[in-house]
Amino acid sequence: MPEEQPSGLPKLKRKPLDWGFLVVATLSFGSMLWVTLRDGFSVSQHILAEDVWLFLTILPKVALGCLIGSLIRLMIARETIEKYVGEGSGLKGLAIAALIGTLFPAGPFTIFPLAAVLMVSGADRGAAIAFVSAWLLLGINRAIIWEMPFFGTDFVLFRFLVSLPMPVLLGLLARASIFDDFVNRPPPGEGKA
Repeated sequence: MPEEQPSGLPKLKRKPLDWGFLVVATLSFGSMLWVTLRDGFSVSQHILAEDVWLFLTILPKVALGCLIGSLIRLMIARETIEKYVGEGSGLKGLAIAALIGTLFPAGPFTIFPLAAVLMVSGADRGAAIAFVSAWLLLGINRAIIWEMPFFGTDFVLFRFLVSLPMPVLLGLLARASIFDDFVNRPPPGEGKA
């Protein structure tokens, strides 16, 4: 159980490094070494400069996404989040999470921190998966701005209708007890006597 901070919010435990970071770092530096050996240092230097520029343009979006997620924790009571998208919310909670994900106009830099904060604030994993899946599969903003001009209304409506039940189904699958052992399993090396 997380420690309570003076403000009443649980203190999040953070690992300085995790397996995901190590895999991405290994792939990144390995790829850079391969490009340097194959094409020379100037090509790697050019790619690195472009990546630094990309990082600097993305950083404010990530920071604002995390800020939005953190502020939602303070604006909406935990009991409210648990009631509407928590473990006991049933199909209605999955539908609410899917609807919010469908209508939310932000990009991944806002959606993923928001989903993580919702889980910490009382939403269950099924609702978080329904939220993110609906944003990915049904996002109205993306459909109107990007998909309709390229594919036309008929294609986008057909894709939307085919995808419509998926967020709720994925949320139900995430709530299924068959995944409890996998999700709640301690990391390698922990829990051994």
